[in-house]
Amino acid sequence: MSAALSRRTRWVAGSAVALALLFAGAATVASARGDGAAAGPRTPSADSADAGFARDMAVHHQQAVEMSFVVRDGTKDEDVRRLAYDIANTQANQRGMLLGWLDLWELPKTAPDGQGPMAWMPAGHGGHDMHGMDGMDGMDHDGALMSGMATRTELDRLRKARGEEAEILFLQLMTDHHEGGVAMARGCATRCTVPAEKRLAQGMVEAQQSELDLMADMLAARGAAPRP
Repeated sequence: MSAALSRRTRWVAGSAVALALLFAGAATVASARGDGAAAGPRTPSADSADAGFARDMAVHHQQAVEMSFVVRDGTKDEDVRRLAYDIANTQANQRGMLLGWLDLWELPKTAPDGQGPMAWMPAGHGGHDMHGMDGMDGMDHDGALMSGMATRTELDRLRKARGEEAEILFLQLMTDHHEGGVAMARGCATRCTVPAEKRLAQGMVEAQQSELDLMADMLAARGAAPRP
């Protein structure tokens, strides 16, 4: 990988962590003091976009953390390992915040009866291509519960892959994952009512879009591209 791309990897990854910590601090303080209560309910309902986003993004983030640790064991490439570490660190931190909000609101971490994943999103899931998963009707599509999530089969392939094969597969899967995450975060930025959560969602959009650009460059450096 070129020195310029390596520097960009470090800059983007470091910026993503910094943004996550910044939004984490602001969101935690704002939530604790009820920031923006006049703009929306102080405690969201279980079927609200605020609660739905917190539940679904926590699950979405958990898989990103898992994939990141898997690829760190499958490659010695320092740029990929650094990116994986920063994604795991950022998304584990954000996941803790999302689950903490649900605890603060005294809401369950599972969806209400009859409400499946992404039910809080508008029809079409924010315009994001679900790769054939629209109309899921609560079905388990090989473990891919939400937009962009890898299937169990794909995760098994990643665990078995080594070297450049692992790097390319990770970058492709994480590209899909980030695209789904960006669509969800945009949905919250539009539909959520808790100001701190809306700010966190917008921060996710910006950080993950930067990582999408970086991963496209990293794939190109390996003679590959995002999956169609």
